[in-house]
Amino acid sequence: ENKIGALVVIEGRTPLGEIISSGSEVNAAVTTPLIENIFFPKAPLHDGAVVIRDNRIHAAGCILPLSQSSMSLELGTRHRAALGMSEISDALVVVVSEETGKISVAHNGMLERDLKLGELTEYITSYLVSDDTDKAKVFRRPRRKK
Repeated sequence: ENKIGALVVIEGRTPLGEIISSGSEVNAAVTTPLIENIFFPKAPLHDGAVVIRDNRIHAAGCILPLSQSSMSLELGTRHRAALGMSEISDALVVVVSEETGKISVAHNGMLERDLKLGELTEYITSYLVSDDTDKAKVFRRPRRKK
């Protein structure tokens, strides 16, 4: 709503130790005020990603690998980083565009764009309640018509 960019990685069964070590340890409960403060423009950690592990913000300001896949020119570095992270792990990655405020989710090398809040909630819930063998099924629901 405020068009503040964000990049949130929810760790799955693939350990993200190297990604976590690229940022600053936070080890705090996931709260709206904390996420807003981390991603507030000009805040020291706002350009990197937050990594959530075991339902806690484990680190912030983390550097993600960029996807080498061709993407729409309207998508920026955050989207390329979200997709790149999803290509090398089973993490679920949420990205909010700084320019448009639109929400996207990357998982398993796929990017689902333009999600409404309810749809984001569905993706996250589906991911969190699935067992380890079902993590790859997060994107297997029918695609929305544009």
